[in-house]
Amino acid sequence: MAKVEFRNLQKAYGDVLVIQGVSLDIADGEFVTLVGPSGCGKSTLLRMLAGLEPITGGTIQIGDRIVNEVAPKERDIAMVFQNYALYPHMNVRDNMSFALRLKRADKADIDKRVQRAAEILGLEPLLDRLPRQLSGGQRQRVAMGRAIVRDPQVFLFDEPLSNLDAKLRVQMRAEIKELHQRLTTTTVYVTHDQIEAMTMADKIVVMRSGVVEQVGPPLELYDKPANLFVAGFIGSPAMNFLKGKIEANATATFVTESGVRVPLHDAPVASDGMLAVLGIRPEHFVLDAARGAPAEIIVVEPTGAETQVNARFAGQQVTAVFRERIDSKPGSMIPLALAPHMAHLFNAETGKAMN
Repeated sequence: MAKVEFRNLQKAYGDVLVIQGVSLDIADGEFVTLVGPSGCGKSTLLRMLAGLEPITGGTIQIGDRIVNEVAPKERDIAMVFQNYALYPHMNVRDNMSFALRLKRADKADIDKRVQRAAEILGLEPLLDRLPRQLSGGQRQRVAMGRAIVRDPQVFLFDEPLSNLDAKLRVQMRAEIKELHQRLTTTTVYVTHDQIEAMTMADKIVVMRSGVVEQVGPPLELYDKPANLFVAGFIGSPAMNFLKGKIEANATATFVTESGVRVPLHDAPVASDGMLAVLGIRPEHFVLDAARGAPAEIIVVEPTGAETQVNARFAGQQVTAVFRERIDSKPGSMIPLALAPHMAHLFNAETGKAMN
């Protein structure tokens, strides 16, 4: 196991700088997820760490060693890819042991490591099967087993669950997290799925256009997003945004562009009259006949445990999530209010959080 450090890391393709001076510390044994939209640079960052992509500037350190010029096979890392990358003519046992056999490791040690990995991943009955005889989830376990037997300092995962169906993704998320808890190996995991990031990581790194927007524990990013981008990216359904201005007189109020007045728990210092964006999570809307503003229902989506409602509120479409069942039809009106202490305020010009 080892810590990983990026210092002012840069990557350019010609004149285009796609990684723009990223500095990041990953502690020994930490599970860190790189997340962001397509093209944000997360996979490029992972490939630079793996040695598969040359570095334009800055340094990468694994443990006590700067590895900028170190070949991938000498970095003591193991990578699990999106497409599994199994040898079709080899059975599970040979796929898992291949890297060790290339190194001419002791046969008894190879057998011991393969058996241990198979026990951890529940692959013991499948060791003699070929990849074509396995399900998608079993193939992914084999790819993980191949990484485990190498006993690396760092595990790298590049969107390993994107080829699996929804139910299997949920199962594999839990298995990967349990695996990390058991092995405590430093892990860097790339995904575009923020639900994966939220449920698996000790720390999330949110990226956009080659820049790190925010780093922190999952719930910290959810509860205290640093800016509009992080607020809108982390959370599903996404946070709702209302444009308007702050009135900070006797009582703090947010006035939307359509004139709807929303009570606030408090307002930032010297913010009276300031243009701002109010953010509210879908689950922080409430039905309140006394203080709610009228909202026209567009779509009702019952999921069983919750009801998701898309409605037109304060001149724009918003999404609300309720634990109770909503017996309303599209076109009907409901009194929609915000939980004041759960509102987020962002500077309309900079997009940065104000509270």
